[in-house]
Order: sequence, then structure tokens, then C-alpha cells
Amino acid sequence: QVPLVESGGGLVQAGGSLRLSCAASGRTFSNYGMGWFRQAPGKEREFVAAISWRGGTTYYADSVKGRFTISRDNAKNTVYLQMNSLEPEDQAVYYCAADRAGSSIGAWSSRGAYDSWGLGTQVTVSS
Repeated sequence: QVPLVESGGGLVQAGGSLRLSCAASGRTFSNYGMGWFRQAPGKEREFVAAISWRGGTTYYADSVKGRFTISRDNAKNTVYLQMNSLEPEDQAVYYCAADRAGSSIGAWSSRGAYDSWGLGTQVTVSS
């Protein structure tokens, strides 16, 4: 497993922005695909966004497309999630995850593609 630590969550008004960060330990971060998921109370953990190991390919859930941007800095072992135009429906605990097996893009939205997870960071959006 890869130790992952999320940060950047907090309270924001609807329409506002937040940038989440996920720091990974280890020397081989640049070999992993990375993803962000979220889980609201009483709901299943759902896919938000994913990025390939070099950062050249990204994939988003329809609910966040055009508002959220995933990126990575392999020199810093960090993946980011820039969230703009936040809505109350975006309120959740956000988790980053690492895909060490190099799954195909078709699998990126599946929790099963990821073998390491962070503990999450809370995002609260007030209306």
C-alpha cells in the first residue's frame, strides 16, 4: 500500500472554490494512476476524477465535469483536485486513491481499480 494524506478541505460557500491536495510517500509515485472519490453521509463512495501516471490523460464524473480539475506534480509526489463553482451537492469526505496496477481508463471510475486510500478530507459547502 502507498501512504496517502489528503489536505485542503474546509468550509466554503456555494459558488466558491477549494483545492485539495494528496501527498504520497515512496519513490514510485510517478508510476501510479491516481483518483479522487467522495462519500456523502448515507451514500456510496463515488468516483470524482482520475489522472494517468504522467498526467496526460484525465477522466471525470459527469457531475463535476467543467468545474473540477485534477492534476499532479510527480516531483512533489502530489495530486491535486481544483474544485470551482462548488455546490451543496459536492459536500462530502473526499478521498484520494492510488492505482499501482495501471488499470485501463475504463476501470478508473471503479473503486476496485485502486489499492491504496487516504483517510479523507471533509468538504462542506454552505448554501
